[in-house]
Amino acid sequence: MKAVVLLSGGMDSLVTTAIAHAEGFALAAIHINYGQRTWQKELESFRSICNHYNIEQRLEVNADFLAQIGGSSLTDYSMPVRGADFQNSSIPTSYVPFRNAGFLSMAVSWSEVIGAGKIFIGAVEEDSSGYPDCRKVFYDAFNTVIALGTKPETKIEILTPLIELQKSDIVRKGMQLEAPFSLSWSCYKSEGTACGVCDSCARRLRAFELVGQRDPIEYEERPHYI
Repeated sequence: MKAVVLLSGGMDSLVTTAIAHAEGFALAAIHINYGQRTWQKELESFRSICNHYNIEQRLEVNADFLAQIGGSSLTDYSMPVRGADFQNSSIPTSYVPFRNAGFLSMAVSWSEVIGAGKIFIGAVEEDSSGYPDCRKVFYDAFNTVIALGTKPETKIEILTPLIELQKSDIVRKGMQLEAPFSLSWSCYKSEGTACGVCDSCARRLRAFELVGQRDPIEYEERPHYI
């Protein structure tokens, strides 16, 4: 069966791709540039990961209207990118308003055209930054939307294999599958060397620490978070 993977180039989407590959799906990958600070590095990671898994069917989409809308520190340079705060339960400034709904809509459109029956996305609820569009209930509801909004013969399902995992479990899973972590990019702030202190870098570094491994990418700072 053919499956579309939403592949940002980050650690979670990398491991999701590794899972889909291990399950034997014929993969097609979609990457969406939405005006985020690190879009060039993320695109580079997307292409490198696709090459690693021999994914030839690719779609690179420009959705920079999200940057024009603003409201997120990932796209609005006047808003600072928040540092690590593992105790904060509020929605962080890095949340891009309703972003994943738009991404999924693009993936569903493409899937319907190319005949893909599954869409993989690396959403994480249990150990995420509190994004409302990373919750299981959201993806369950979106699967209903797909069923209602596509042709009667179309059967497309969103799969979220990481949704209930902790970040450290994601690292373990990736190691089991020999996922190339060195090709992925998680930093919200830098395209050169990862900052090590933004919320995304901190969660990634902590995950590797928890499993007793060193993250293979380079950091400007490499604080200890456990």
